[in-house]
Amino acid sequence: MTTLNKKTNHLSLFNAVHPFCLYAITFVITASLFVGTANAQDRTITLDEAIKLGLENSKTLKLSQSKIDQAVSEYNQAKDQSLPTGKISYGYNHAEIPANRLALGPESFNLPNRADAYLGILTLNQTIFEGNKLKYARQSTDLLTQVARLDAVNDKDQIVYDIISSYYSLYKVLQSKKVVAQNLATVDAQIKQAQRFFEQGLVTKNDVLRFQLQRSNIEINGVDLETNRRIVNYNLNVLLGLPEGTQLNIDQITEADRQVAPFSNYLDTAMSNRPELQQFDLRTKVAETNIKSIKGNTLPTLVASVAGYYIDANINPIPKSGNYITPLTGGLTLSWGFSSLWTNKNKVTEAKIEREQTVINKNIMVDRIKDEVNQDYQNYTSALNKIKLLQVAIEQAGENNKILESKYKSNISSATDRADAETLLYQAQINLELAKADAGLAYYTLLKSTGKINKQ
Repeated sequence: MTTLNKKTNHLSLFNAVHPFCLYAITFVITASLFVGTANAQDRTITLDEAIKLGLENSKTLKLSQSKIDQAVSEYNQAKDQSLPTGKISYGYNHAEIPANRLALGPESFNLPNRADAYLGILTLNQTIFEGNKLKYARQSTDLLTQVARLDAVNDKDQIVYDIISSYYSLYKVLQSKKVVAQNLATVDAQIKQAQRFFEQGLVTKNDVLRFQLQRSNIEINGVDLETNRRIVNYNLNVLLGLPEGTQLNIDQITEADRQVAPFSNYLDTAMSNRPELQQFDLRTKVAETNIKSIKGNTLPTLVASVAGYYIDANINPIPKSGNYITPLTGGLTLSWGFSSLWTNKNKVTEAKIEREQTVINKNIMVDRIKDEVNQDYQNYTSALNKIKLLQVAIEQAGENNKILESKYKSNISSATDRADAETLLYQAQINLELAKADAGLAYYTLLKSTGKINKQ
Protein backbone atom coordinates (compact mmCIF):
# COMPACT_ATOMS: atom_id res chain seq x y z
CA MET A 1 0.00 0.00 0.00
CA THR A 2 2.84 2.36 0.81
CA THR A 3 4.58 1.55 -2.45
CA LEU A 4 1.40 2.23 -4.39
CA ASN A 5 0.99 5.59 -2.67
CA LYS A 6 4.57 6.54 -3.52
CA LYS A 7 4.02 5.68 -7.17
CA THR A 8 0.81 7.69 -7.16
CA ASN A 9 2.60 10.68 -5.64
CA HIS A 10 5.33 10.45 -8.27
CA LEU A 11 2.75 10.35 -11.04
CA SER A 12 0.91 13.31 -9.56
CA LEU A 13 4.14 15.27 -9.31
CA PHE A 14 5.02 14.38 -12.93
CA ASN A 15 1.56 15.42 -14.11
CA ALA A 16 1.93 18.74 -12.30
CA VAL A 17 5.42 19.47 -13.63
CA HIS A 18 4.91 18.00 -17.07
CA PRO A 19 3.16 21.00 -18.70
CA PHE A 20 5.86 23.36 -17.45
CA CYS A 21 8.62 21.03 -18.71
CA LEU A 22 6.90 20.78 -22.05
CA TYR A 23 6.73 24.55 -22.38
CA ALA A 24 10.35 24.94 -21.24
CA ILE A 25 11.61 22.34 -23.70
CA THR A 26 9.59 23.94 -26.51
CA PHE A 27 11.04 27.37 -25.63
CA VAL A 28 14.62 26.03 -25.56
CA ILE A 29 14.23 24.30 -28.93
CA THR A 30 12.60 27.36 -30.48
CA ALA A 31 15.30 29.66 -29.09
CA SER A 32 18.04 27.33 -30.32
CA LEU A 33 16.56 27.27 -33.79
CA PHE A 34 16.25 31.06 -33.76
CA VAL A 35 19.84 31.54 -32.60
CA GLY A 36 21.10 29.01 -35.13
CA THR A 37 19.24 30.79 -37.90
CA ALA A 38 20.53 34.18 -36.78
CA ASN A 39 24.13 33.00 -36.53
CA ALA A 40 24.21 31.15 -39.85
CA GLN A 41 22.75 33.34 -42.55
CA ASP A 42 22.83 31.99 -46.06
CA ARG A 43 23.69 34.37 -48.88
CA THR A 44 24.12 33.71 -52.55
CA ILE A 45 26.59 36.17 -54.00
CA THR A 46 27.85 36.93 -57.49
CA LEU A 47 31.43 37.76 -58.36
CA ASP A 48 30.57 41.40 -59.16
CA GLU A 49 28.80 41.77 -55.80
CA ALA A 50 31.79 40.26 -54.00
CA ILE A 51 34.21 42.67 -55.68
CA LYS A 52 32.00 45.66 -54.89
CA LEU A 53 31.64 44.66 -51.22
CA GLY A 54 35.35 43.95 -50.88
CA LEU A 55 36.36 47.33 -52.29
CA GLU A 56 33.83 49.18 -50.11
CA ASN A 57 35.05 47.52 -46.92
CA SER A 58 38.77 47.25 -47.63
CA LYS A 59 40.94 48.67 -44.86
CA THR A 60 43.91 48.58 -47.23
CA LEU A 61 42.20 50.97 -49.65
CA LYS A 62 41.32 53.29 -46.79
CA LEU A 63 45.00 53.35 -45.84
CA SER A 64 45.93 54.00 -49.49
CA GLN A 65 43.53 56.96 -49.59
CA SER A 66 45.10 58.27 -46.39
CA LYS A 67 48.52 58.15 -48.06
CA ILE A 68 47.13 60.06 -51.06
CA ASP A 69 45.71 62.70 -48.73
CA GLN A 70 49.10 62.95 -47.04
CA ALA A 71 50.84 63.42 -50.41
CA VAL A 72 48.35 66.11 -51.41
CA SER A 73 48.96 67.86 -48.09
CA GLU A 74 52.73 67.79 -48.70
CA TYR A 75 52.15 69.25 -52.17
CA ASN A 76 50.09 72.07 -50.68
CA GLN A 77 52.83 72.70 -48.14
CA ALA A 78 55.35 73.00 -50.98
CA LYS A 79 53.08 75.56 -52.65
CA ASP A 80 52.83 77.47 -49.36
CA GLN A 81 56.62 77.92 -49.32
CA SER A 82 56.29 80.43 -52.18
CA LEU A 83 54.07 82.67 -50.05
CA PRO A 84 55.50 85.67 -48.13
CA THR A 85 56.70 85.13 -44.57
CA GLY A 86 55.73 87.64 -41.91
CA LYS A 87 56.39 88.23 -38.25
CA ILE A 88 55.14 90.72 -35.69
CA SER A 89 56.41 91.29 -32.17
CA TYR A 90 55.91 93.80 -29.37
CA GLY A 91 57.98 93.97 -26.20
CA TYR A 92 58.96 96.04 -23.19
CA ASN A 93 62.56 96.63 -22.14
CA HIS A 94 63.90 98.19 -18.93
CA ALA A 95 67.55 99.18 -18.47
CA GLU A 96 69.48 100.17 -15.34
CA ILE A 97 72.61 102.25 -16.13
CA PRO A 98 74.86 102.50 -13.05
CA ALA A 99 77.76 103.98 -15.05
CA ASN A 100 75.87 106.55 -17.06
CA ARG A 101 78.59 109.18 -17.79
CA LEU A 102 80.63 108.92 -20.97
CA ALA A 103 83.66 111.23 -21.35
CA LEU A 104 84.83 112.02 -24.86
CA GLY A 105 87.91 114.19 -24.39
CA PRO A 106 86.95 117.68 -23.26
CA GLU A 107 83.29 116.85 -23.79
CA SER A 108 81.06 114.36 -22.04
CA PHE A 109 77.44 113.43 -21.84
CA ASN A 110 75.33 111.69 -19.28
CA LEU A 111 72.76 108.94 -19.78
CA PRO A 112 69.84 108.53 -17.40
CA ASN A 113 70.18 106.17 -14.48
CA ARG A 114 67.48 103.98 -15.92
CA ALA A 115 65.51 103.77 -19.15
CA ASP A 116 62.28 102.16 -20.39
CA ALA A 117 61.26 101.43 -23.94
CA TYR A 118 58.49 99.70 -25.90
CA LEU A 119 59.54 98.15 -29.18
CA GLY A 120 57.20 96.83 -31.87
CA ILE A 121 58.45 95.19 -35.07
CA LEU A 122 56.53 94.08 -38.18
CA THR A 123 58.47 92.33 -40.99
CA LEU A 124 57.36 90.86 -44.30
CA ASN A 125 59.76 88.89 -46.57
CA GLN A 126 59.21 87.52 -50.07
CA THR A 127 61.68 85.32 -51.91
CA ILE A 128 61.79 86.45 -55.52
CA PHE A 129 64.42 84.03 -56.80
CA GLU A 130 66.18 81.09 -55.14
CA GLY A 131 67.53 79.07 -58.02
CA ASN A 132 63.96 77.87 -58.87
CA LYS A 133 64.12 75.56 -55.83
CA LEU A 134 60.54 76.37 -54.82
CA LYS A 135 59.29 75.50 -58.31
CA TYR A 136 61.19 72.21 -58.26
CA ALA A 137 59.83 71.40 -54.80
CA ARG A 138 56.28 71.82 -56.09
CA GLN A 139 57.02 69.65 -59.12
CA SER A 140 58.54 66.88 -56.99
CA THR A 141 55.66 66.75 -54.53
CA ASP A 142 53.15 66.78 -57.38
CA LEU A 143 54.93 63.80 -58.97
CA LEU A 144 55.03 61.97 -55.65
CA THR A 145 51.29 62.56 -55.26
CA GLN A 146 50.79 60.80 -58.60
CA VAL A 147 52.98 57.94 -57.33
CA ALA A 148 50.74 57.62 -54.25
CA ARG A 149 47.67 57.45 -56.46
CA LEU A 150 49.27 54.66 -58.48
CA ASP A 151 50.01 52.86 -55.19
CA ALA A 152 46.27 52.96 -54.53
CA VAL A 153 45.60 51.55 -58.02
CA ASN A 154 48.07 48.73 -57.36
CA ASP A 155 46.49 48.00 -53.98
CA LYS A 156 43.04 47.95 -55.58
CA ASP A 157 44.21 45.49 -58.24
CA GLN A 158 45.61 43.19 -55.57
CA ILE A 159 42.44 43.37 -53.46
CA VAL A 160 40.24 42.58 -56.46
CA TYR A 161 42.47 39.63 -57.32
CA ASP A 162 42.40 38.33 -53.73
CA ILE A 163 38.59 38.49 -53.76
CA ILE A 164 38.39 36.69 -57.13
CA SER A 165 40.86 34.04 -55.93
CA SER A 166 38.88 33.37 -52.74
CA TYR A 167 35.61 33.39 -54.69
CA TYR A 168 36.86 30.74 -57.12
CA SER A 169 38.33 28.70 -54.26
CA LEU A 170 34.91 28.60 -52.60
CA TYR A 171 33.29 27.74 -55.93
CA LYS A 172 35.70 24.84 -56.41
CA VAL A 173 34.90 23.46 -52.96
CA LEU A 174 31.13 23.83 -53.42
CA GLN A 175 31.21 22.17 -56.83
CA SER A 176 33.28 19.32 -55.46
CA LYS A 177 30.74 18.88 -52.63
CA LYS A 178 27.95 18.64 -55.21
CA VAL A 179 29.84 15.94 -57.04
CA VAL A 180 30.40 14.11 -53.74
CA ALA A 181 26.69 14.27 -52.92
CA GLN A 182 25.80 13.02 -56.38
CA ASN A 183 28.23 10.12 -56.15
CA LEU A 184 27.06 9.21 -52.64
CA ALA A 185 23.53 8.86 -54.00
CA THR A 186 24.81 6.70 -56.87
CA VAL A 187 26.87 4.48 -54.56
CA ASP A 188 23.91 4.06 -52.17
CA ALA A 189 21.88 2.76 -55.10
CA GLN A 190 24.73 0.37 -55.96
CA ILE A 191 24.90 -0.84 -52.36
CA LYS A 192 21.16 -1.61 -52.31
CA GLN A 193 21.46 -3.43 -55.58
CA ALA A 194 24.50 -5.41 -54.37
CA GLN A 195 22.70 -6.36 -51.14
CA ARG A 196 19.71 -7.57 -53.17
CA PHE A 197 22.02 -9.61 -55.41
CA PHE A 198 23.74 -11.00 -52.29
CA GLU A 199 20.41 -12.09 -50.83
CA GLN A 200 19.66 -13.80 -54.14
CA GLY A 201 23.07 -15.48 -54.06
CA LEU A 202 24.25 -13.74 -57.21
CA VAL A 203 27.23 -11.97 -55.59
CA THR A 204 29.41 -12.48 -52.54
CA LYS A 205 29.51 -10.46 -49.33
CA ASN A 206 32.85 -9.07 -50.48
CA ASP A 207 31.09 -7.35 -53.40
CA VAL A 208 28.80 -5.52 -50.97
CA LEU A 209 31.76 -4.52 -48.80
CA ARG A 210 33.54 -3.18 -51.86
CA PHE A 211 30.75 -0.68 -52.53
CA GLN A 212 30.55 0.21 -48.84
CA LEU A 213 34.29 0.89 -48.78
CA GLN A 214 33.90 3.11 -51.84
CA ARG A 215 31.18 5.04 -50.02
CA SER A 216 33.42 5.52 -46.97
CA ASN A 217 36.19 6.95 -49.13
CA ILE A 218 33.77 9.41 -50.73
CA GLU A 219 32.50 10.43 -47.27
CA ILE A 220 36.07 11.08 -46.08
CA ASN A 221 36.63 13.28 -49.10
CA GLY A 222 33.40 15.10 -48.24
CA VAL A 223 34.62 15.77 -44.67
CA ASP A 224 37.84 17.29 -45.99
CA LEU A 225 35.89 19.44 -48.44
CA GLU A 226 33.60 20.73 -45.69
CA THR A 227 36.62 21.73 -43.60
CA ASN A 228 38.09 23.59 -46.56
CA ARG A 229 34.72 25.22 -47.26
CA ARG A 230 34.54 26.62 -43.73
CA ILE A 231 38.05 28.03 -43.95
CA VAL A 232 37.56 29.65 -47.38
CA ASN A 233 34.08 30.89 -46.43
CA TYR A 234 35.40 32.56 -43.29
CA ASN A 235 38.30 34.20 -45.13
CA LEU A 236 35.97 35.50 -47.83
CA ASN A 237 33.60 36.93 -45.21
CA VAL A 238 36.53 38.84 -43.72
CA LEU A 239 37.55 40.17 -47.16
CA LEU A 240 34.00 41.31 -47.93
CA GLY A 241 33.25 42.76 -44.49
CA LEU A 242 30.35 40.33 -43.92
CA PRO A 243 29.37 38.78 -40.57
CA GLU A 244 31.65 35.86 -39.82
CA GLY A 245 28.75 33.39 -39.59
CA THR A 246 27.44 34.10 -43.09
CA GLN A 247 27.25 30.95 -45.20
CA LEU A 248 28.11 31.99 -48.76
CA ASN A 249 26.68 30.21 -51.76
CA ILE A 250 27.77 30.62 -55.36
CA ASP A 251 25.63 29.94 -58.39
CA GLN A 252 27.07 28.14 -61.34
CA ILE A 253 29.77 30.34 -62.81
CA THR A 254 29.14 30.84 -66.50
CA GLU A 255 32.46 31.52 -68.11
CA ALA A 256 32.28 33.51 -71.33
CA ASP A 257 33.83 32.04 -74.43
CA ARG A 258 37.04 34.02 -74.24
CA GLN A 259 39.27 34.04 -77.28
CA VAL A 260 42.95 33.79 -76.47
CA ALA A 261 44.85 36.64 -78.12
CA PRO A 262 48.51 36.35 -79.18
CA PHE A 263 51.03 36.61 -76.38
CA SER A 264 52.44 39.88 -77.77
CA ASN A 265 49.06 41.57 -77.24
CA TYR A 266 49.07 40.79 -73.52
CA LEU A 267 52.69 41.86 -73.20
CA ASP A 268 52.07 45.21 -74.92
CA THR A 269 49.05 45.79 -72.68
CA ALA A 270 51.15 45.12 -69.57
CA MET A 271 53.87 47.53 -70.69
CA SER A 272 51.34 50.34 -71.08
CA ASN A 273 49.04 49.60 -68.13
CA ARG A 274 51.08 48.23 -65.24
CA PRO A 275 51.09 50.90 -62.50
CA GLU A 276 54.57 49.86 -61.32
CA LEU A 277 56.10 50.96 -64.63
CA GLN A 278 54.20 54.25 -64.53
CA GLN A 279 55.52 54.79 -61.02
CA PHE A 280 59.10 54.28 -62.17
CA ASP A 281 58.57 56.86 -64.92
CA LEU A 282 57.33 59.32 -62.31
CA ARG A 283 60.19 58.54 -59.94
CA THR A 284 62.64 59.15 -62.78
CA LYS A 285 61.09 62.58 -63.26
CA VAL A 286 61.37 63.18 -59.51
CA ALA A 287 65.09 62.28 -59.67
CA GLU A 288 65.62 64.64 -62.60
CA THR A 289 63.82 67.44 -60.75
CA ASN A 290 66.00 66.78 -57.73
CA ILE A 291 69.11 67.21 -59.89
CA LYS A 292 67.86 70.60 -61.08
CA SER A 293 67.04 71.63 -57.51
CA ILE A 294 70.53 70.72 -56.28
CA LYS A 295 72.10 72.61 -59.16
CA GLY A 296 70.02 75.60 -58.06
CA ASN A 297 72.14 75.76 -54.89
CA THR A 298 74.89 77.44 -56.94
CA LEU A 299 72.65 80.35 -58.00
CA PRO A 300 72.18 83.62 -56.06
CA THR A 301 69.11 84.37 -53.98
CA LEU A 302 67.03 87.54 -54.21
CA VAL A 303 64.72 88.43 -51.33
CA ALA A 304 62.45 91.48 -50.94
CA SER A 305 61.57 92.69 -47.46
CA VAL A 306 59.61 95.45 -45.75
CA ALA A 307 59.65 96.27 -42.05
CA GLY A 308 57.98 98.67 -39.69
CA TYR A 309 59.17 99.63 -36.19
CA TYR A 310 57.44 101.26 -33.26
CA ILE A 311 59.82 102.68 -30.62
CA ASP A 312 58.43 104.35 -27.52
CA ALA A 313 60.93 105.55 -24.88
CA ASN A 314 58.19 106.45 -22.45
CA ILE A 315 57.25 104.35 -19.45
CA ASN A 316 53.63 104.78 -20.39
CA PRO A 317 52.68 102.00 -22.86
CA ILE A 318 49.92 104.11 -24.39
CA PRO A 319 51.31 105.97 -27.44
CA LYS A 320 51.50 109.73 -26.95
CA SER A 321 52.46 112.25 -29.62
CA GLY A 322 56.10 113.21 -29.43
CA ASN A 323 57.11 110.18 -27.33
CA TYR A 324 57.56 107.54 -30.04
CA ILE A 325 58.92 107.06 -33.54
CA THR A 326 57.84 104.65 -36.34
CA PRO A 327 60.60 104.09 -38.89
CA LEU A 328 59.58 102.09 -42.01
CA THR A 329 62.11 100.22 -44.14
CA GLY A 330 62.09 98.35 -47.41
CA GLY A 331 64.79 96.67 -49.45
CA LEU A 332 66.10 93.97 -51.72
CA THR A 333 68.78 91.53 -50.61
CA LEU A 334 70.89 89.69 -53.16
CA SER A 335 73.07 86.96 -51.69
CA TRP A 336 75.26 84.28 -53.19
CA GLY A 337 76.98 81.47 -51.40
CA PHE A 338 79.62 81.00 -54.06
CA SER A 339 81.34 78.22 -52.11
CA SER A 340 78.60 75.98 -53.49
CA LEU A 341 80.46 76.08 -56.80
CA TRP A 342 82.91 73.52 -55.40
CA THR A 343 80.88 71.96 -52.53
CA ASN A 344 77.81 71.11 -54.63
CA LYS A 345 79.37 68.97 -57.36
CA ASN A 346 79.29 65.70 -55.44
CA LYS A 347 75.67 66.27 -54.44
CA VAL A 348 74.78 66.59 -58.11
CA THR A 349 76.73 63.41 -58.85
CA GLU A 350 74.84 61.53 -56.12
CA ALA A 351 71.49 62.75 -57.50
CA LYS A 352 72.45 61.55 -60.98
CA ILE A 353 73.37 58.13 -59.58
CA GLU A 354 69.94 57.93 -57.91
CA ARG A 355 68.31 58.70 -61.25
CA GLU A 356 70.30 55.95 -62.95
CA GLN A 357 69.32 53.48 -60.22
CA THR A 358 65.67 54.33 -60.85
CA VAL A 359 66.10 53.62 -64.56
CA ILE A 360 67.87 50.31 -63.81
CA ASN A 361 65.15 49.28 -61.38
CA LYS A 362 62.52 49.98 -64.02
CA ASN A 363 64.36 47.72 -66.46
CA ILE A 364 64.46 44.99 -63.80
CA MET A 365 60.70 45.41 -63.26
CA VAL A 366 60.11 45.18 -67.03
CA ASP A 367 61.89 41.80 -67.09
CA ARG A 368 59.84 40.59 -64.12
CA ILE A 369 56.59 41.65 -65.74
CA LYS A 370 57.54 39.90 -68.98
CA ASP A 371 58.19 36.68 -67.06
CA GLU A 372 54.94 37.10 -65.11
CA VAL A 373 52.81 37.72 -68.21
CA ASN A 374 54.39 34.77 -70.02
CA GLN A 375 53.83 32.41 -67.09
CA ASP A 376 50.20 33.50 -66.63
CA TYR A 377 49.58 33.25 -70.38
CA GLN A 378 50.96 29.71 -70.50
CA ASN A 379 48.95 28.72 -67.41
CA TYR A 380 45.73 30.03 -68.95
CA THR A 381 46.20 28.31 -72.31
CA SER A 382 47.18 25.12 -70.48
CA ALA A 383 44.02 25.33 -68.33
CA LEU A 384 41.85 25.66 -71.45
CA ASN A 385 43.54 22.66 -73.04
CA LYS A 386 43.09 20.67 -69.84
CA ILE A 387 39.34 21.34 -69.90
CA LYS A 388 39.08 19.95 -73.43
CA LEU A 389 40.98 16.81 -72.45
CA LEU A 390 38.89 16.30 -69.30
CA GLN A 391 35.66 16.64 -71.26
CA VAL A 392 36.82 13.80 -73.48
CA ALA A 393 37.90 11.83 -70.38
CA ILE A 394 34.43 12.25 -68.83
CA GLU A 395 32.79 10.96 -72.01
CA GLN A 396 35.10 7.95 -71.98
CA ALA A 397 34.62 7.33 -68.25
CA GLY A 398 30.85 7.65 -68.61
CA GLU A 399 30.73 5.19 -71.47
CA ASN A 400 32.97 2.78 -69.56
CA ASN A 401 30.74 3.11 -66.50
CA LYS A 402 27.60 2.30 -68.51
CA ILE A 403 29.23 -0.77 -70.03
CA LEU A 404 30.41 -2.15 -66.67
CA GLU A 405 27.06 -1.33 -65.07
CA SER A 406 25.33 -3.42 -67.69
CA LYS A 407 27.90 -6.21 -67.33
CA TYR A 408 27.57 -6.17 -63.55
CA LYS A 409 23.79 -6.44 -63.75
CA SER A 410 24.28 -9.37 -66.10
CA ASN A 411 26.77 -10.86 -63.65
CA ILE A 412 29.52 -10.71 -66.25
CA SER A 413 31.88 -8.28 -64.47
CA SER A 414 32.94 -8.20 -60.83
CA ALA A 415 31.89 -5.66 -58.20
CA THR A 416 35.51 -4.48 -58.12
CA ASP A 417 35.43 -3.55 -61.80
CA ARG A 418 32.04 -1.91 -61.33
CA ALA A 419 33.25 0.18 -58.35
CA ASP A 420 36.46 1.15 -60.14
CA ALA A 421 34.49 2.41 -63.14
CA GLU A 422 32.27 4.47 -60.85
CA THR A 423 35.35 5.89 -59.11
CA LEU A 424 36.96 6.86 -62.43
CA LEU A 425 33.82 8.72 -63.50
CA TYR A 426 33.55 10.40 -60.10
CA GLN A 427 37.18 11.53 -60.22
CA ALA A 428 36.84 12.80 -63.80
CA GLN A 429 33.79 14.86 -62.83
CA ILE A 430 35.65 16.46 -59.93
CA ASN A 431 38.71 17.13 -62.08
CA LEU A 432 36.59 18.88 -64.73
CA GLU A 433 34.90 21.17 -62.22
CA LEU A 434 38.24 22.03 -60.67
CA ALA A 435 39.76 22.63 -64.11
CA LYS A 436 36.96 25.03 -65.07
CA ALA A 437 37.51 27.02 -61.88
CA ASP A 438 41.26 26.97 -62.40
CA ALA A 439 40.80 28.29 -65.95
CA GLY A 440 38.58 31.12 -64.71
CA LEU A 441 41.10 32.10 -62.06
CA ALA A 442 43.96 31.79 -64.56
CA TYR A 443 42.14 34.25 -66.83
CA TYR A 444 41.86 36.82 -64.06
CA THR A 445 45.48 36.19 -63.09
CA LEU A 446 46.47 37.01 -66.67
CA LEU A 447 44.35 40.17 -66.52
CA LYS A 448 46.12 41.21 -63.32
CA SER A 449 49.55 40.71 -64.84
CA THR A 450 48.55 42.97 -67.75
CA GLY A 451 47.20 45.66 -65.41
CA LYS A 452 43.64 45.26 -66.71
CA ILE A 453 41.89 43.40 -63.88
CA ASN A 454 39.95 46.55 -62.94
CA LYS A 455 39.36 47.57 -66.57
CA GLN A 456 37.67 44.47 -67.94
